[in-house]
Amino acid sequence: MTERLKHIQSMAKRYNALGVVKDETVASIDAAVAARDIPAVRTMTGSEIREVRTRYNMSQAALAMTIGMSVESISKWERNESKPNKAALRIINLLDANGLKMFMA
Repeated sequence: MTERLKHIQSMAKRYNALGVVKDETVASIDAAVAARDIPAVRTMTGSEIREVRTRYNMSQAALAMTIGMSVESISKWERNESKPNKAALRIINLLDANGLKMFMA
């Protein structure tokens, strides 16, 4: 699918240069192609979430504040009583991959 999408992108740019395709359409296709390079959200078990949190010396309260969730939610995730939503998992995935420095900008 990615090759097909890149072909569509190329065609759209050619037609845009001829004035047949709008700039907004090309921008939309460019965004779709760029989104293909974003890795999928990786699910994590409670123990994996706890491991990431402890690796960076974060309390449950610190992790909760960092991702905009409650301490109770973090606790439930770590005990496998509930699962984080994909937005929270995306942030934990990024923390796991990049460390705390990504929050210091």
